[in-house]
Amino acid sequence: MKEATGELSTTMIAVVAIAAVLTIFTTLLLPYLKSSIQSRMHCADAICDCSAGEKTCSCSYYDDSGNLVDGITCSNPDWSND
Repeated sequence: MKEATGELSTTMIAVVAIAAVLTIFTTLLLPYLKSSIQSRMHCADAICDCSAGEKTCSCSYYDDSGNLVDGITCSNPDWSND
């Protein structure tokens, strides 16, 4: 009976640890990853007016329904660190 209790305790510790890691991932990391992926997808189709010396610039894109969305920040493809 002691062995069964020990195995149950180890299993419960593992379940609680996995739940804690998943909770941290979904509350802290997932929103950041989603916004980063969305930003990169929109920057690929963005209309930007960047100055030569700027590393990033404000851009706009057309969403799926054809509306112009302003205010996303994209990297300037012509920017160099010389």
